[in-house]
Amino acid sequence: MKKSLVLLFSMFLMTQMVFGQVAENKFRKLPAVDLKTLDGKTINTSSLTNDGKPIILCFWATWCKPCVSELTTISDVYTDWQEETGVKIIAVSIDDSRTSSGVKPLVDGKNWDYEVLLDANSDFKRAMNVNLVPHTFILNGTGDIVWQHTSFSQGSELGLIDIVRKINAGEPISAE
Repeated sequence: MKKSLVLLFSMFLMTQMVFGQVAENKFRKLPAVDLKTLDGKTINTSSLTNDGKPIILCFWATWCKPCVSELTTISDVYTDWQEETGVKIIAVSIDDSRTSSGVKPLVDGKNWDYEVLLDANSDFKRAMNVNLVPHTFILNGTGDIVWQHTSFSQGSELGLIDIVRKINAGEPISAE
């Protein structure tokens, strides 16, 4: 019984140490995964940059109505956001080989002015621990992931630009 308690207490302390380290080091970089562009070129996610400005990374799918709503809503204000903050949006489609042929027609039909990448094998999705879409990440100017959120509702795009403004102003961001 005593050994069990000692083992249990040791496991508790190790867990606290691990979670404490994660909490202290809350920012992380993008994993290096090869994705395809809409024109078939390969790009590695570790090379995604925006000249020291924030990036909004949106995981989405053609079959996900909230995803399409989010990206369409942001599209309406994207030019203003870019002029004000320099933010860049990268939309990562998680459509698989059965549905990925519909990505380009949808993007073109909606006139989205985003960089769109295809993650047909879900390698990047797994590496980023994305389970539900839409799943949105915000990266600061040095490429650290500083915020993330799942789901979309009208008006939540205002929260995204507020976070980007805070990043640009050097204000602290609380990870969600």
